Amino acid sequence: MKETVKRFDPDQEFYTDEKCFIVELSNTPDDPAVSIARARVAPGVTTRWHRLRETAERYVILEGRGRVEIGSLPPQDVGPGDVVSIPPSYPQRIANTGAGDLIFLAVCTPRFTSEAYEDIDGDRASRRAGAVSPALPSR
Repeated sequence: MKETVKRFDPDQEFYTDEKCFIVELSNTPDDPAVSIARARVAPGVTTRWHRLRETAERYVILEGRGRVEIGSLPPQDVGPGDVVSIPPSYPQRIANTGAGDLIFLAVCTPRFTSEAYEDIDGDRASRRAGAVSPALPSR
């Protein structure tokens, strides 16, 4: 990594298939240990079930209210100041349960790459319908 100051630019926000908006705050090959993104989920929206292979993720809730689901934990309500820790390969999603945007930092170690992302929304839907789905990672 090299010394730098990167300014927040809201015009860099983009929409993902996961159903949230992202601004990459820090995600470069010269700093492979970590990435930081600002995520925004609109009111009433639940992101898709997904997991990050070989990548741990933390959500630092900045604004709004939500309900997070991780692995086999029961759903947990979250709000400003809460930190959600998600081990590598654990199924996850978050819902905005508030009236305004749910905004949080997504901090990944090692840094997020699109190759690590796996959409498993269909697998989770099949599981709820009684079909077999991939096992949760061992703890």
